[in-house]
Amino acid sequence: MAETSATTGTGEPASRPRRSSWKYIGPGIVVAATGVGAGDLVATLIAGSKFGYTLMWAAVIGCVVKISLAEAAGRWHLATGRTLFDGWRSLGPWTTVYFAIYVVVWGFIYGATAMSSSALPIVALFPDGPGLKFWAIVTGLIGLAFVWFNRYAVFEKVMTVLIGIMFVVVVYVAARVVPDVGASFAGLLPVLPDGSLLYTLGLIGGVGGTITMAAYGYWVNAKGWSNTSWMKVMRLDNRVAYITTGVFVVAMLIVGAELLHASQVALTSGDRGLVDLGEVLEDRFGTGTAKLFLVGFFATSFSSLIGVWHGVSLMFADFVERFRAPAAGAAKTEEHEGARSAERRQRSLPFRAYLLWLTFPPMTLLWLDEPFGLVIAYGVLGAFFMPFLALTLLWLLNSSRTPAQWRNGAVSNLMLALSGLLFVVLCVQQVRELPW
Repeated sequence: MAETSATTGTGEPASRPRRSSWKYIGPGIVVAATGVGAGDLVATLIAGSKFGYTLMWAAVIGCVVKISLAEAAGRWHLATGRTLFDGWRSLGPWTTVYFAIYVVVWGFIYGATAMSSSALPIVALFPDGPGLKFWAIVTGLIGLAFVWFNRYAVFEKVMTVLIGIMFVVVVYVAARVVPDVGASFAGLLPVLPDGSLLYTLGLIGGVGGTITMAAYGYWVNAKGWSNTSWMKVMRLDNRVAYITTGVFVVAMLIVGAELLHASQVALTSGDRGLVDLGEVLEDRFGTGTAKLFLVGFFATSFSSLIGVWHGVSLMFADFVERFRAPAAGAAKTEEHEGARSAERRQRSLPFRAYLLWLTFPPMTLLWLDEPFGLVIAYGVLGAFFMPFLALTLLWLLNSSRTPAQWRNGAVSNLMLALSGLLFVVLCVQQVRELPW
């Protein structure tokens, strides 16, 4: 595909490769902040509490896997000028059917989960104030208003602040528990203790591994990166994102190993486990550290909320746009996806309709136990998403749909194939564990 010779706002030729500079970093920060949720941190803590530093190597491999997947999604957008859903659609109508069901059911359940998760630390910080349902509704409405009235630039700045809070708090807590440096390095040697296989697979595939990885290419376009001249910048941005995620995982493993493993403290599974950890921190280090941790817990949960509200709504708007367009002409709606098309989608009816879907219908689940059928559907669809992403990217980036010079090399193919295999195993396990 020939690159355009148009100039940018700075007068530089659009086809000239940009130098990979820290000043451009942005979409990766958004992915890191969105992808690491409270439940992920609890799962990492539990792994550390059960196996100490032994699974540190799995966190490192997980970081490499996520870098490969997100790079593939970003490369597709920049090399082809087409969105990821446009690529999926070219693989056949089955992708449209899967995504349509997934995005509706997943959004309904996730909306309630995200609002509850954001409310938990507020209730813990202000135990004499309103209850969980009140704060869940408030956080959902704030997320709705923020994404509705702001564009990508403001959204990215707020996400950068939230991930900064997350980073400082998590690293501070890890430093307070005084990590065993020798054991940390020993944990880089691949070892599988008895009963650790599923925790290992979860560490490699779970933290930061959500639909937001697919949204990365949409945020790349919203940033204004619209062709292959931004490829080096995107790759630096992506590495920063998942190295940051890796630091979160390592820090929480340290906390689990040092604070929980030795004392055999058990955490509640799910988001409430972080409230348990806050109580442990208060007993060990005092009220100040516990409250600081709860602030970090809120930043973690709320950044995931507004990240999904923005990124998945962009994907849904693209889904509707492509679904309406004739299949043959779908790729021609934009020569290269960029900030202009992302801006148009953020103002579109489908974008705002999906924002409303994420916010209001899920509020009903705050009063009801999640219906059995929905839990099953959510679990199955969610389990299949990461294998779907890895394997379709492998397909797209080895076909004539991608310009020859930007197709997968041997390393990319190996990483995507291993990712796909890993996520298939995780998928089977997740489906088996559902309350059938």
